[in-house]
Amino acid sequence: MAAARTVHLPVIGATMRPPRSAGLLERLLHDQQELTAVERFAQRHADARAPLLEARYRERLPATPPGPGQQYAFEVDLDACSGCKACVAACHSQNGLDAGEIWRSVGILHGGDAAAPVLKTVTSACHHCVDPACMKGCPVDAYEKHPITGIVSHLDDQCIGCQYCTLTCPYEVPQYNPARGIVRKCDMCSGRLAAGEAPACVQACPSGAITIAVVEVARAVEDAQVDGFLPAAPSPAITVPTTIYRTREALPRNLIPADFHAVRPAHRHLPLVVMLVLTQLAVGTLVVERALVALAPALAAPLAPLTALLALGTAAVALAASTLHLGRPRYAFRALRGLRTSWVSREIVAFGGFAAVAGLHAAFGGRSAALGAAAAILGALGVGCSVMLYAVTHRAWWSFGRTLARFAGTAIVLGLAALVVAACARGAGASVDGLVRALAVALAIKLVAEHAVLANLGDRRHGELKRSALLLVTHLRRQLVVRLALAVLGVALAGFAVTAAAAPAPWAAAALVTLVAGELVERVLYFAAASAPRMPGTFA
Repeated sequence: MAAARTVHLPVIGATMRPPRSAGLLERLLHDQQELTAVERFAQRHADARAPLLEARYRERLPATPPGPGQQYAFEVDLDACSGCKACVAACHSQNGLDAGEIWRSVGILHGGDAAAPVLKTVTSACHHCVDPACMKGCPVDAYEKHPITGIVSHLDDQCIGCQYCTLTCPYEVPQYNPARGIVRKCDMCSGRLAAGEAPACVQACPSGAITIAVVEVARAVEDAQVDGFLPAAPSPAITVPTTIYRTREALPRNLIPADFHAVRPAHRHLPLVVMLVLTQLAVGTLVVERALVALAPALAAPLAPLTALLALGTAAVALAASTLHLGRPRYAFRALRGLRTSWVSREIVAFGGFAAVAGLHAAFGGRSAALGAAAAILGALGVGCSVMLYAVTHRAWWSFGRTLARFAGTAIVLGLAALVVAACARGAGASVDGLVRALAVALAIKLVAEHAVLANLGDRRHGELKRSALLLVTHLRRQLVVRLALAVLGVALAGFAVTAAAAPAPWAAAALVTLVAGELVERVLYFAAASAPRMPGTFA
């Protein structure tokens, strides 16, 4: 066996050349030792107590922490931002985000004319608002605003994945992570700030476009009243965002986001679609039945057992469907914690009480006037909570009036259809002509209210309602046609139930199923056609 050869390596920093007989490994090791620039860099940062580039990022942090009436905020220099997205990459890496999960984004504002075009890139993340809608709307108190720094943080372990905060935040900051079943968001790298180090996005920005500032809360509230946040962005009066966007240039008045004219369907939230329609069917059945008792007690009395069972059954299915919308349904019991501020918690309490009283009402055969009235009142309160739940998002498409017309209209239409089924099942089909006429009128009024938004197609201003109208006649055209067809067919089947000489019940049941299907499609359109103002995006 050949004797092992001993290799004597030169001292680091020496300029000796390797012998000609040296092998590849020796030459590579020698070359590495000649990297004196790396050596000097290592010696410069040998003190581990001083973070790398400390002097540079210290300039991007405020000299003192916030005092009374102040809080931290992002400050963005629009003139310095180049749109390189180093901030996006740094945020993703520092926070260990999953694929497709983004806490910071970069959009584009453009305007001017051919002689003087203007383009600005805009980096944005959570605005750590003075009045955060995500925190107010959360049913499980999974958000907190730090009393000193003002940073809005999300408590991942408390979240149940209801995603309501993704609807209440006008800036679409909270991001739902389906793999984890929770929502997550930017917290301004609060751990780094506490240690005197800049957030990842601030430290990574090569042009220094992002800094951390201390802002006066009272000043932020005043600034929010003039809608001067960013062109075409959601109104700052909704949540009072604290991010400061600065520029030294005179911007043109026609500055708009790159995706300002883009329309795309929103998420459909199918479990919520089923829950909303079926709860309104259950409530509408008892409310219409109570009205019938007052107007025609002789006709209503035989229908009470069936209507009570129908209301209870649909309510149970609706509440079960609602849990499918949760990322972590096993923690659904936490949803009562936000009763003080969240309409989700109030909706759960109202419909839970409705289901309990409706169960007792069904157990007594539907003949207890007190239980029937109590269930109807609780159900109406639940529908009211559902209306407010979307109205407080400040989206024009989900305004109080439009949402009330849809939700109350669904309850009345399906409630009348349910009573037609009960009457036909009890052999009183010939006496429900008035119910069918009322059903046709109620459905016609509801259809007119639903499609009144199409009048905005002729609006010169490309506002939120015009975008919703454009979605209905383009991307969602087929669903719109199906919705209208099911409505017409449902009324026709109800009419056949009245005129059928024998076996009217199957016709009535088919009418109810068809009308429920039509309302499900209508509720899909309610979610998918929402197109609220948003932070600037990029060109498609």
